[in-house]
Amino acid sequence: MQELKAVKTADDLEAFRVKYLGRKGIVTGMLSQIGTLPADWKKAGGQLANRVKQQVTEAFEALQKQLGADVRQGPMIDVTLPGASIPRGQSHIIAQTIDELLDIFGRMGFAIAYGPEVEDEWHNFIALNIPQEHPARDPTDNFYVSDSTLLRSQTSTIQIRVMEKQKPPIRVVAPGRVYRPDTVDATHMFMFHQLEALVVDEGVTMIDLKTTVNQFIHVFFGPDTKWRFRPSFFPFTEPSCEVDILWVDKSGKESWMEIGGCGMVDPNVFDAVGIDGEKYTGWAFGFGIERLAMKKYGIIDIRLLFENDLRFLRQF
Repeated sequence: MQELKAVKTADDLEAFRVKYLGRKGIVTGMLSQIGTLPADWKKAGGQLANRVKQQVTEAFEALQKQLGADVRQGPMIDVTLPGASIPRGQSHIIAQTIDELLDIFGRMGFAIAYGPEVEDEWHNFIALNIPQEHPARDPTDNFYVSDSTLLRSQTSTIQIRVMEKQKPPIRVVAPGRVYRPDTVDATHMFMFHQLEALVVDEGVTMIDLKTTVNQFIHVFFGPDTKWRFRPSFFPFTEPSCEVDILWVDKSGKESWMEIGGCGMVDPNVFDAVGIDGEKYTGWAFGFGIERLAMKKYGIIDIRLLFENDLRFLRQF
């Protein structure tokens, strides 16, 4: 009790509590020793120990109130100080771009379709009118899992799966990852994302394709963006086109940049999935999502999208 009278601060009071009333304190230890006393001493010893504990505890709590701090609850908190900031997460730039693309095409009336990333040759090549001798089927250009199974090289496989299960009219977009063993550099990656679109109905023409692409580009890149169709070839579309946009860099230099391919669905594809090519026509396109994001946000190296550097990702 004399030692308690000498306590002047909350820190000293806490030290006193630990020394005498804590789990390993002197008073607590005294109570635990009652069981070791002879039987005829235990009652008196217990009464004495409890009286000591009560007196010390009451004196301690009285001084605690006087000092104005509940040391058992830790140090006092200044509620006027700024709170600790909690970092807020956000979607990756690729996820943001996919969401924006799906929103744009959703407003145009497109449904969303998904498919497996490990595909068979039927969906990845044969049904898409890509014959055995075509260079796109070369083992050096694909990630084969077995002789007839591979990681899909294009999301056009989802178009085949949709047409196998659903008869026209069809109007879907299909986002997803694709895999090609490209050498990694500023514009190539062995895994990237594509967005495919497919429309099949009676009377569908290239005019419908051009109108849709035009609306998409002007919403995504801005109403003043210039673009063009450039003739090309794909086994699963005829006629086929590349879609280029006119890009202006920071120095003012203009250049045409390919963002994807498109065209009218080849009749052989309709035959493969059991759709009457005499009655129905359709168009399809495939855009690289990384390329769209890079052009929209001025990203110069595709590798930045996959390095998970928060200094880069927090910009978007």
